Amino acid sequence: MLDPADMEKLKAKVNGALLKGDVTLASGKKSSFYFDCRMVTLDQEGAHLAAKAMLEEIRKLSANAVGGMSIGADPLVSTIGNIAHVEGLPLKLFYVRKEAKKHGRRKLIEGPGLADTDRAVIVEDVTTTGGSALKALSAVRREFGAEVLAVVTLVDRQEGAADFLADSGVKLISIFEAQDF
Repeated sequence: MLDPADMEKLKAKVNGALLKGDVTLASGKKSSFYFDCRMVTLDQEGAHLAAKAMLEEIRKLSANAVGGMSIGADPLVSTIGNIAHVEGLPLKLFYVRKEAKKHGRRKLIEGPGLADTDRAVIVEDVTTTGGSALKALSAVRREFGAEVLAVVTLVDRQEGAADFLADSGVKLISIFEAQDF
């Protein structure tokens, strides 16, 4: 569990990744602000703090697998996996590609593989509409039949993702919301 001082450090790092100005988001929406959370998840301390906060939520769900869409989720998944290993919590890790590889095994999901008995959590750095998370959870359900318990995001922009994911039977859990900044 992150102590309050570490949560404040993490919040400061996320605040430092908040950029103001006109941008087009991955969802195609226009916005006057942008959370460049790779500035957090590719910073050693930021990645560690974010992963610890997310791992706390993953533990509460009794999940045994964690993954998400490449590239945004990659540093989170790896750091969560490393911390979980050190803490003695076994987790299966996976990355979901935007599209299946065109060579080799032509996999859409990279990792050791899941089973229909696995209980997975999808992680994201920033969630807007929930489209990327839905793509990841749909791939996990379709390819492995694994149960997806929730999506855990570092920042929820509060632009419809919670309702959109709820319609797919998945809860959105956010470490921070846009209103926190």
